[in-house]
Amino acid sequence: MVEQSDTGLSRRGLMAVGAASAAVASAPGATAAPAQDAPSLATVTLEVNGHKQTLHLDTRTTLLDALREHLKLTGTKKGCDHGQCGACTVIVEGRRINACLTLAVMHEGDAITTIEGLGTPERLHPLQAAFVRHDGYQCGYCTPGQICSAKAMLDEIKAGVPSHVTADLSDKPKLTEAELRERMSGNICRCGAYSNIVEAIAEVAGGLAQGDRT
Repeated sequence: MVEQSDTGLSRRGLMAVGAASAAVASAPGATAAPAQDAPSLATVTLEVNGHKQTLHLDTRTTLLDALREHLKLTGTKKGCDHGQCGACTVIVEGRRINACLTLAVMHEGDAITTIEGLGTPERLHPLQAAFVRHDGYQCGYCTPGQICSAKAMLDEIKAGVPSHVTADLSDKPKLTEAELRERMSGNICRCGAYSNIVEAIAEVAGGLAQGDRT
């Protein structure tokens, strides 16, 4: 007895149709699936920690991936990859940015400082030494971003750049605890070492403004 499918074809007929379809698909001249476009490549020169680095990159490469995967500067961490945790903070032309949110090709010729460029194990930057003294970390994953952010933040204070909590925009901002916490709010510490981080930064800054510590 010949079994038939719901379409009315016998099993043998169904197999014959399938074989014929496969033969047509493999025949010369048959339409193939379109190949994916090759990535667009570009050459970019960055000045990283005082050294010029020329890279040939996919134009979609973030600055974070260029630093970590191409230059092997793994001190800069990949956390959320959405610009929400601050673990990837680096200093570009004197300003702190989230390296995961910017493309490497956007920074042709820019001076970039990572945690490796601030100090070395033999000669720590004052902020690095203060973080050690005050236990401003636990797991340490966020620490490079915290320190780079703190360095740029103190420079902002010196330059008179106001923040969201600056009370008098006509006066030079003072490093109160409220100012410090607001300016560092983009750097998340999942271990909760915030009080020690505040103490470390305050020490390097020469102390917090009197009467403003909470």
